[in-house]
Amino acid sequence: MTSAGGAISRSASAAPIRADVCIIGGGPAGLMAAIAAGRQRVVTTLVEANATAGKKLLVTGGGRCNFTHAATIDELVRAFASGGRFLRHAFHELPPDAVRAFLAERGIRSITEPDGCVFPATHRAIEIRDALVKEAQGLGVRFVCGNRVTEIVADDGFRITAGRQTVLAGRAILATGGASWPQTGSTGDGYRLAHALGHDVVAPKPSLVPLVLRERWPRELAGVSVAGVAIRATVDGRKVAGTGNMVFTYDGIGGPVAQDVSRFVTDALAAGQSGIEIRLDLLPATEQTVLAGQFQERLTHHAKKAVANVLAEFVPRRLAAALCRLAECDGELAANQVPKIARRRLVALAKLLPLHVTGTRPIDEATVTRGGASLEQIEPRTMASTVCPGLYFAGELIDADGPCGGYNLQMCFSTGLLAGRSASHSVVNPPSPAG
Repeated sequence: MTSAGGAISRSASAAPIRADVCIIGGGPAGLMAAIAAGRQRVVTTLVEANATAGKKLLVTGGGRCNFTHAATIDELVRAFASGGRFLRHAFHELPPDAVRAFLAERGIRSITEPDGCVFPATHRAIEIRDALVKEAQGLGVRFVCGNRVTEIVADDGFRITAGRQTVLAGRAILATGGASWPQTGSTGDGYRLAHALGHDVVAPKPSLVPLVLRERWPRELAGVSVAGVAIRATVDGRKVAGTGNMVFTYDGIGGPVAQDVSRFVTDALAAGQSGIEIRLDLLPATEQTVLAGQFQERLTHHAKKAVANVLAEFVPRRLAAALCRLAECDGELAANQVPKIARRRLVALAKLLPLHVTGTRPIDEATVTRGGASLEQIEPRTMASTVCPGLYFAGELIDADGPCGGYNLQMCFSTGLLAGRSASHSVVNPPSPAG
């Protein structure tokens, strides 16, 4: 049957469905893979556990859908760190400009924000989801929704069991997503399916996730946002840095910059490290000596004003009060009575505020998953498995994750297109028998 806004067909038949290519997972990677396969006019079926495809896509970017980043391929590769080299060919096959052009051809105009994040001009994720679904359906892709895949067996093709439905396919693409945001359907099923087919799986960990701190005082600031914070740390001998908006939480810090740093500390935490020191620069655009002069000028100008209120001209008011406590300075003290040593401490804390990370929030609160199907067993020019003939991978299921800002959706689109194109090409042009 067909539903409005997503035109999703649900099959209640127990008769096997036969397909050239079966895609497991209807997120951004799966939908792009379906489009690529459909363009080759091979018989394509997409199986999705949710009642509709693209559920997680609808909540990305707070419902605005930051679907890519204005970056060159080299910049994308660097952003993905250890996984970047593996992804280079996929990014060449479908770079950010091509994603924008694809959507523009379907009436979706996009805008680029100053930080490089790209959104639909309407800020409505549903428009992108619907465009992908409509394109796939127009190419004849069959959607089987509301059916969770419980088993996949490789035997002269693939036998895929999804609820009461069975799909028999010559090629299979795993695009099930990771283990983050399980309420959208990303429950980690793909790891189990990949392992059953002989693949190594790097243990999934939370990435782009709020950090939990040893210090207890930040919880007094829960909900306080600070724009343009720089966070620096040294993790396993590697310098890590990021700049962006931050928010204090009841047990630590969140927001884009904290989430970006989480990509690097999560591995160290999983290895048993704790108390990883990070340093916050609350005013990275201002040198410490300049800030000291500006602070002194404001103290002089507001001689009778409480020092915490003067400091609140530089940072949020509740944070200013907390900094005064950390500097052992009475926040109610008149500006013209603040000792020189207290002034120095306040400026120093604003420029270098030490905190210690003891953990992250759980993986189901993470934006993406770190870990997944090992890249060592996937061919980067095709996304084909090197241990299970006819199997392909796409999207967050693979062991590659990028920073906030549309990078991860771009990776899903690029790997999805490459997997769908490669799988369908192998159907149309099957390899010659050995010998």
